[in-house]
Amino acid sequence: MTKGKELHLGVLLYGCGHHQAAWLMPDSSIERIGDISYYQYLAQLAEKGYFDAVFFADNQSFPGKDSSEMPAFWFDPVVKLTAISQVTNHVGLVSTISSTFSNPFTASRQLLSLDHITKGRVGWNLVTSMTDLEALNHGMEELPPHDKRYEKADEFATLMNKLFLSWDSQEFLHCREEKKLINPSNIQSINYEGTYFKVHGPSTTPKSPQGKPVSMQAGASKQGIALAAKHADAVYSVSWNLKQAKRFREKLDEQVQLSDNPNRHIKVFPGLVTYVGETREEALAKKAALDDKLPIETALKQLSFFLQQDCSKWEIDQKVPPLPPVEEFTGPVGRYETILEIIRDRQPTVKELLGYLNAGGGHFTLIGTPTEIVNQMELWFEAGVADGFNLMPPTLPGGLDDFVELVVPEMQKRGLFRTSYAGHTFREHLGLF
Repeated sequence: MTKGKELHLGVLLYGCGHHQAAWLMPDSSIERIGDISYYQYLAQLAEKGYFDAVFFADNQSFPGKDSSEMPAFWFDPVVKLTAISQVTNHVGLVSTISSTFSNPFTASRQLLSLDHITKGRVGWNLVTSMTDLEALNHGMEELPPHDKRYEKADEFATLMNKLFLSWDSQEFLHCREEKKLINPSNIQSINYEGTYFKVHGPSTTPKSPQGKPVSMQAGASKQGIALAAKHADAVYSVSWNLKQAKRFREKLDEQVQLSDNPNRHIKVFPGLVTYVGETREEALAKKAALDDKLPIETALKQLSFFLQQDCSKWEIDQKVPPLPPVEEFTGPVGRYETILEIIRDRQPTVKELLGYLNAGGGHFTLIGTPTEIVNQMELWFEAGVADGFNLMPPTLPGGLDDFVELVVPEMQKRGLFRTSYAGHTFREHLGLF
């Protein structure tokens, strides 16, 4: 390992865990997903483990038609993070923002406000959203085409950056002697007019203590990677294995080379699902206990969404039927590529494929002792395909607690991870200056 080089950790907090059966476990936290103190506790647990950030995804629809359907996105993520900010001191706070549905003036103002409240701990994850059901909640009949969504996202990100930096708090003079409250000569409108947005500006909120909130991105399509290369400080990625992780890093680096700043290094955080035990057998038992309670019908429904075809009649003990190549696929490309990679790697039955997918949708999955898990994390880190990982615990709080108590000390012992926070802002945590 390069001396002094440490990897980063985030955690995606989702309901009572990323495994679809987590809520059915006897020690499930399902009763608390509508209790803000539960999320505050999870964030405090992440801060105890010196995580860089806690992260909330978002879905702006709730069908409410299935008795096993969990309202995991109970609270608005910005509001939830604001509550979390009041009981934490260091951990970064990352909210998902949809450019398809959001107003950039309002979104930038909310994020800047929280960044000031926390003295610079905020990041935002730009998405274009995935379902027509979300579109129906925003006056649309369906989502715009993929290319149009990313065209709008590019404009959205450009405008967000203009608003984030539209003026500095130093221009707030509050000089009683001279009776000057502001310095208006340095606070100018931005007069932005594009294809999708028209904003006079400036923001009502000055730029943040860390300059601007950290920009994250999670799209794996060609357009998503190009958007990240242009705007992101860091990206969340889906990689089932090292080969897929290397391919993603290469694609991202190629896009960065085509950007206005070809020497920029964008940090990559693959999703990571872990089952940790003092012994490998204990870790396997934790996974088996969850898999045994998996509602097969619900899992097949999720698989149908990932594959954009009806899988409900598939024989679960038979091999996965042939699937079309990624070039012919019109749905979410990143997850589909991952499923194809799992099938190539393991030749699974349908039931086995569901087992791999039901705790995070095919992200890098590690099962074993702290030593075994950190060995693999270090391998990806040293290979340059991961600057860190975005943890997706199968159960919450148990899976996060296991990681903090067992895996973090092993990382620290090897000099791979911090033993205290060296700075305050999210940018400082990530080494972005």
